[in-house]
Amino acid sequence: MKRYVPFLKSNPTVSVVRLQGAIGAGPRAPLSDEALRPVLERAFKRKPAAVALVINSPGGSPVQSALIGARIRRLAQEKNIPVHAFVEDVAASGGYWLACAADDIWADYGSIIGSIGVISAGFGAHIFLARQGLERRVYTAGESKSMLDPFRPEQPEDVERLKTILEDMHVGFKDWVQTRRGKKLTTDENLFDGRVWLGQKATGLGLIDGLAHIEDKMKELYGEKVKFRHFGRKRSLFSRFGANMAQDALAGIEERAAYARFGL
Repeated sequence: MKRYVPFLKSNPTVSVVRLQGAIGAGPRAPLSDEALRPVLERAFKRKPAAVALVINSPGGSPVQSALIGARIRRLAQEKNIPVHAFVEDVAASGGYWLACAADDIWADYGSIIGSIGVISAGFGAHIFLARQGLERRVYTAGESKSMLDPFRPEQPEDVERLKTILEDMHVGFKDWVQTRRGKKLTTDENLFDGRVWLGQKATGLGLIDGLAHIEDKMKELYGEKVKFRHFGRKRSLFSRFGANMAQDALAGIEERAAYARFGL
């Protein structure tokens, strides 16, 4: 009732949104624009003193990263609310893209930061098929339609086209980081080559603003009596009882592999 009485001053409240897991498309992905839209809208809705993003993500879809980041910026500007990011274990690749949606970024000494690059991975099974006496038959209208078919020998022109796409995505990633971090960034030539750093070195490079944990930093900025209101995804009834277990298990393996790239 306190906030409804005009002459009583209420304590500031910070909305806390956890961004945990790999970034993908659709409502079942750990992090996607579709799944996070209602969460973020609720977090900004009640005019909090600030929104704090707690990030633990190894990355994922570049497009979903961009959509989520753009939504955070749009809400922050519409509501005129500051946004702070706090990195736990990792904010790498798309995870760092999300962190850059905040006005400032804080991390632990051991947090893994960076991986500003783009990756595409696959496999080739044409030798295995040949040994088994199997022949791959593909018919297309358009010479590039079967680009990088894993069941056919790799073609140099296909690799060249893919590299062009990856380079274009990389340019977009760098532009976003430079726009959001601005003059805080150093001119280190390795900044955008895909490598990662721990918190202290990331601070020196300007990738983050310093080492801090959410409660201490929010109390420093908004006072000792600051309150926290947590927002997260609401799991469906079927999800709670293990529906689509095979799909969830596969997604879990993929996510585990993404974290394993950073030794986590």
